[in-house]
Amino acid sequence: QVQLVESGGGSVQAGGSLRLSCQAFGWLPLQYCVVWFRQAPGKEREGVASIYTGSGTTYYADSVKGRFTISKDNTKSTVYLQMDSLKPEDSAMYYCATAAFVPGDSWSHEGRYKNWGQGTQVTVSS
Repeated sequence: QVQLVESGGGSVQAGGSLRLSCQAFGWLPLQYCVVWFRQAPGKEREGVASIYTGSGTTYYADSVKGRFTISKDNTKSTVYLQMDSLKPEDSAMYYCATAAFVPGDSWSHEGRYKNWGQGTQVTVSS
């Protein structure tokens, strides 16, 4: 069983930055995929960014390209989401999730992921 713990959420003004962390505990495969999703009230959950811990391949939603950066520290079993130039529409609960393997064209399909964290709230004020 894999446990995921997110941290780093908070409240910032538009244009500000936050860095989210997702640390994994328990048995992990040698390589796996980690994704960040977000869900705002009344909206569907959407994929934000993903990274493969082996290759380092990354994917981003169009809405965050150029502003968010996903990275990893395999020694700490931790994935980060650096969020810059934040906008009010980035406000949401952010979740990380993992899967052993997810095809690149399915990285944002939440049904592919088995292990989920509890979420961390991000609020961006205008």
